[in-house]
Amino acid sequence: MSERFFAANLTVGSHIMLSGDEGRHLVTVMRAKVGGEATLFDGSGAEFTGRISEIRKSGVTLEVVERREISRELPFQLTLAVALPRGERQKWLVEKATELGVSRLVPLETERGVAVANDSAIERLQRQVIEASKQCGRNRLMEIGQPFVAAEYFRRANAQGVRLLADPTGEPLGSNESTRQDADDWQIAIGPEGGFTVAELAEAKFAGWRSVSLGPRILRVETAALALTAWVALRISKA
Repeated sequence: MSERFFAANLTVGSHIMLSGDEGRHLVTVMRAKVGGEATLFDGSGAEFTGRISEIRKSGVTLEVVERREISRELPFQLTLAVALPRGERQKWLVEKATELGVSRLVPLETERGVAVANDSAIERLQRQVIEASKQCGRNRLMEIGQPFVAAEYFRRANAQGVRLLADPTGEPLGSNESTRQDADDWQIAIGPEGGFTVAELAEAKFAGWRSVSLGPRILRVETAALALTAWVALRISKA
């Protein structure tokens, strides 16, 4: 478990309680004592210092004593629109997308999709974002958007940004050096295991999306998503 702790709506001077596993971790693993300090964040972009004022069986009470503006975000907005895989692979995908700095993850509903992003699934993914943010140091939470039908999402995506769609028939990734390096909005679309259908690809092309190939091997959804995300996050950040 991380040495950072999440709590909603933090303000200097307020008191919060860490209960359950987090409270126990702070006391038993980090050996915190009354008067000691812990790092807190609330997903708004800042980091806080909490001073322990009370330790009880029900939890640990901390007073928020300092706010620090610490950003570990990418210098641009990065949206990952993806047809979610099943089960634990969703958790892994969200964890790694959070670590790489994705601003927003949008579940895509596709003709060949295998997972449904209902309310309970979205809530579960949001919890995973918090856990991943604790570990990687992000102070702003990656947003989990509402599901979109793929064709509709292609039409609605910001036409002023860079829009890349993973497809084996597309041009090799990085082959077109005319890609705008200074764009402040990037959109990445990843289809299901069987790929986007011809109709979905046609909708994306008509809307102005650029198809890119990630190589000759067949990649799982989460592998393709993280490969393209990492390429954008690491390469464009250094441009």
